[in-house]
Amino acid sequence: MTAPAEVLAVRGLTKRFPGVLALDSVDFTARAGEVHALVGENGAGKSTLIKVLTGVYHPDEGDLTYRGEPAAFATPLAAQAAGISTIYQEVNLIPLMSVARNLFMDREPKNRLGLIDFRRMHTEATRILRDYGVGVDVRRPLRDLGVGAQQMVALARAVSVDARVVIMDEPTSSLEPREVQTLFGVIRRLREQGIAVVYVSHRMEELYAICDAVTVLRDGRLVHTGPLADTDRLTLVSLMLGRELGEVRAEGMTKFTGDHETGTEPVLRAEHLTRRHELHDISLTIRPGEVVGLGGLLGSGRTETAKAIAGALPLGSGKVTVAGAPVRTGSTPAAIRAGISLLPEDRKSEGIVPGLSVRENIALAALPQMSRFGLVSEAAIDKVVETFMKRLQIKASGPHQKVGELSGGNQQKVLLARWLAMQPKVLLLDEPTRGIDVGAKAEVQKLIDELAEDGLGVLLISSDVEELIEGSDRVVVLRDGAVVGELTGDDVTEDRLLQAIAAAAEEAADTTEAVTP
Repeated sequence: MTAPAEVLAVRGLTKRFPGVLALDSVDFTARAGEVHALVGENGAGKSTLIKVLTGVYHPDEGDLTYRGEPAAFATPLAAQAAGISTIYQEVNLIPLMSVARNLFMDREPKNRLGLIDFRRMHTEATRILRDYGVGVDVRRPLRDLGVGAQQMVALARAVSVDARVVIMDEPTSSLEPREVQTLFGVIRRLREQGIAVVYVSHRMEELYAICDAVTVLRDGRLVHTGPLADTDRLTLVSLMLGRELGEVRAEGMTKFTGDHETGTEPVLRAEHLTRRHELHDISLTIRPGEVVGLGGLLGSGRTETAKAIAGALPLGSGKVTVAGAPVRTGSTPAAIRAGISLLPEDRKSEGIVPGLSVRENIALAALPQMSRFGLVSEAAIDKVVETFMKRLQIKASGPHQKVGELSGGNQQKVLLARWLAMQPKVLLLDEPTRGIDVGAKAEVQKLIDELAEDGLGVLLISSDVEELIEGSDRVVVLRDGAVVGELTGDDVTEDRLLQAIAAAAEEAADTTEAVTP
């Protein structure tokens, strides 16, 4: 059988940023009438590849061809004009503009006088959106629609500009199940029309429901490409996480659980945490001196769970207690006062203040505790900063050096020092070793062990399977914002974790197939 024609392809694509090799000689091909899954964990290179394909970035090396001809798109608008449309996870339309104007932006129908024909535009917009399951007054501002309906408007716009390639970046993240099925119907129509679809999603059941081919990226490199039907779920998970399969397989697996309700009273108890579209009845406990890992693929709800516990993500329902005392949810100050500290995944945008000194960054959260009657004790700050710079072996010219001048590993240590200065009872660590060198990584891992030995309760999130397994006493496995299993005792192994993730995906796929008409 002849392979479908190539529409958009890159060969040997390399993209560098200062200090980072984002893409390393990557090959990728989107074919006419094919839905091609692009998958990988955070930092794999998916977003960078999409931005090169759509003219946001320009490659440092490699060739790009479009419809059989060499191509180079100077801007995203140039790529769109050529027939490459992108639907982003965050809706990138204009909220104050009407639904119809958003749908026909820059291509509004005109009357004989060259003015916008509003009646025709409204009629056409109503007809188009009806095919996408959206029945609204198209004269209303886009912001009046729910997020799911806005996403469908973005999809309708992308498809209706005579696209030959449609790139969908996590298109179902804000959609209800009914809307997901409508989306899948649209994708099938695009396939029948010979349009190439590049589908980025962390939801494995969606990939197997709609995609024909798959490309796996890891750390900026191509690790696999081929028909999705030839790649089972356990193999796909292993390729994404970079771990070997081992001898055991996923068939016949059940949920892993263990009796962890005995012994020391939990220092943290999170119960039935629920947030629409993101968290679904999540419960977990952490005991003093225990490191509990959160396992799962990108988008499984790990970061959202940590933020919900730390009060940084409002909840629909659920409760959090520390040492038996209730903590007001949705309030970061209340969580901090209760003894919960969160080291965020993105230290640059959510953690360090690059323009401030090491001293100022460390003292930032603890200033209220080191002041009397509104006056801050400089001596108290100096003592705390000196203590933690020594304990964490922060390498800097001195406490007054700007933290933005330090290495990634030392920036991470400064953040740790900030929260340890608060003397927390529970420390939530979201990817604590991401983006730091091997030596600093080992130091941070050793520090986590020491903190647990001192009686601190630790929640550890890591995409590095080996780090998660070796650093955790127990692992709670998540998928799509829900707890799907738990590894305890001898079951805390890499193979068991891969099995649990793959089994959850298999179960979800079976459920999806059962409800899909």
